[in-house]
Amino acid sequence: MEAWQENVQHWLLHPRLDRELKAIIEENKENTSWLIDGFYTNLAFGTGGMRGEIGPGTNRMNIYTIRKAARGLADYLLHETQSSAKVVIAYDSRHYSEQFALESAKVLGHEGADVFLFNALRPTPELSFAVRYLQADAGIVITASHNPAEYNGFKVYGSDGGQLPPKEADQLISYVNQIEDELAINTTEKDVLLRRQKLHMIGEEIDEAYTNALKQMSLQPSVFHKSHLSVVYTPLHGSGLEPFLRIVAAHGFQGLSVVEQQKAPDGGFPTVASPNPEEQQAFSLAMEQGKQMNADVLVATDPDADRVGLAVRNQQGAYELLSGNQTGALLLHYILEQRKQQKRLPENGIIFKTIVTSELGRAIAQHYGITTEDTLTGFKFIGEKIKTYNTDQSYEFLFGYEESYGYLIDDFVRDKDAIQAGMMAIEMAAHYKNEGKTLYEVLQEMYDTFGHYRESLVSITRKGKKGSEDIATLMAAFRENPPKTVGGVNVVMVEDYDAQKQTNLASGASTSISLPRSNVLKYKLENEAWVCLRPSGTEPKVKCYIGVKETSKTEAEKRLTALESDLLTKVHTLLDEER
Repeated sequence: MEAWQENVQHWLLHPRLDRELKAIIEENKENTSWLIDGFYTNLAFGTGGMRGEIGPGTNRMNIYTIRKAARGLADYLLHETQSSAKVVIAYDSRHYSEQFALESAKVLGHEGADVFLFNALRPTPELSFAVRYLQADAGIVITASHNPAEYNGFKVYGSDGGQLPPKEADQLISYVNQIEDELAINTTEKDVLLRRQKLHMIGEEIDEAYTNALKQMSLQPSVFHKSHLSVVYTPLHGSGLEPFLRIVAAHGFQGLSVVEQQKAPDGGFPTVASPNPEEQQAFSLAMEQGKQMNADVLVATDPDADRVGLAVRNQQGAYELLSGNQTGALLLHYILEQRKQQKRLPENGIIFKTIVTSELGRAIAQHYGITTEDTLTGFKFIGEKIKTYNTDQSYEFLFGYEESYGYLIDDFVRDKDAIQAGMMAIEMAAHYKNEGKTLYEVLQEMYDTFGHYRESLVSITRKGKKGSEDIATLMAAFRENPPKTVGGVNVVMVEDYDAQKQTNLASGASTSISLPRSNVLKYKLENEAWVCLRPSGTEPKVKCYIGVKETSKTEAEKRLTALESDLLTKVHTLLDEER
């Protein structure tokens, strides 16, 4: 009997198995591929923690895998910190999020931790804020961020409010993996924990403190009153609505309207194919409302409100969805320019971006005399850097971002924060409207100044055990036989982040990469172009990134298309060979 079969039998025969989960397994007893995918392995922690499809099995999100993760966290905190543990828990609008949050609390409270559970859904950045505000040892947020409705997840935060970096995550995983039977984990009921004062419900106090911190970060508070800017906002059925409305009201901004059909939290996300502000379809209703109101800017936050997308009017008056790189560049330029004018630009200022984020940010920062440092993909690495430099005071943090619509402006939060970025985007748009400019026009001016940077991302999904094996084989093939050209452009440098080595192809010389190991391959080409392959840490897909810099929009788009086409041909050829 194979391991997955043993797991299935163990679950079905266990006297404590949840009836609903047992019924689902029984209904699918003849569906071998479904059973294998659900039971062949355990859910692992990636760049965003533990994330997976909801359902029965060791490889699915359910009350038992949640309990296992929570018990592992309890063991980690009580053994590694050698003290009593204090943990804050938040959750978003997804299916079972509230139940999974309570299950986590019931396990942690049973193990002796003091648990602070939000009384209703809250955004991920507010959880990060709350961990530091309450001086907790750790935090949990139940979310799958922008993933489709069938997903949920379990993200862990350290005492600094940031996601656990690799060393600490590995320690936590070791405790999780020591738990042999997720079905046998003990819990204590909510009413008992409340009576014992091991569970504390939290709400308005944290909301007010978070809103006050948001208000203080404004660079031009008066601009909210002076501008006639019109903004349409959608929370995409997620947790962003209340905090976004609070900060808008705190600034006295009158030009905001909300997409009515998407206001209510709903884990089924009924009005969108995917609740992802990176995708045009997610803005469909906002665009309709924007046209009716002649709005200047459209803003969308994802279900846990850590990512934000903007759509702005282009030269033809139509709404154009900005890429994460474009929004990041606009925010960065605005923040540095305003700080410069206010004489608040520090000599030791630093910004962070990931290795797959546009180089336009580096060019902007360099223009203002600000250092740029690259991190691996995953905002936990940016949070880790902020903590390091706050401790040794060698640099002052000014901005951090990644191409996947995540931004952080002020470090009272240590993860990407769509409420921060959304608020600053409104302030920025209001400022430029007062100058007679749209955000689209400002972006074109930046391209004329710094160069026409363009980027693209194509994700190729391969689900299940076979899909994971295919992606691993693909990466091995590229690692063993790196391409000499992509799209007719010569490769000059190979960066292998798993080997922590970069190699100059002309000289053959290699130097070390001072970042943690990660299964990423990046190829730097002539003329400042680059391509990158990275398996997702939280989804069954491989991500293909492409970036170029040219002297005109036409040339940049032409070069981007050529590189993307050739790279995808190479990738699909290898993947198809494995099918």
